[in-house]
Amino acid sequence: MNVVNGLPAHVLLVHFMVALAPLTALLEIACVLWPPVRRGQRVWLTLILALVTMVLTPITTNAGGWLYDLRRNPDPILREHAERGGTMIYFSAALLAVAIVLVALHFAERRRAGKVRRVTNIIVAVVVLAVGVSSMIQIYRIGDAGAQSVWGNEIARLKKADGT
Repeated sequence: MNVVNGLPAHVLLVHFMVALAPLTALLEIACVLWPPVRRGQRVWLTLILALVTMVLTPITTNAGGWLYDLRRNPDPILREHAERGGTMIYFSAALLAVAIVLVALHFAERRRAGKVRRVTNIIVAVVVLAVGVSSMIQIYRIGDAGAQSVWGNEIARLKKADGT
């Protein structure tokens, strides 16, 4: 799937990634920092969003690779975008792994009536925060390089043409 309704699929899919990855990360952080959130149904929503993010990542990357291959001599910023985009699979896998750990913690708390060891909670919280924050930063970095590759010179050209 490289073209959807005449547009490159990557352009459409990337918007899902830009929304889903940070949303998943924020839900994971909420689940780990506020145990009542984890004990409710949001932990399942978090797992579903992490799964969707994991599935969409290689699809989006492959669609971007197809678009990249259409360029004979890609600009350095486009190469940087492609390289950064290629790393997103690791962040998506980490988001999924963290969501699975949160579900396991959810079951452990139910089984032990909320008496999971404090050290375990702290370790899980540190890992979730690291994965969540780094995923949000990386999706920003990927998107910034992509936007620069498409719009970097265009705004200056439009301003010049407009006389402003």
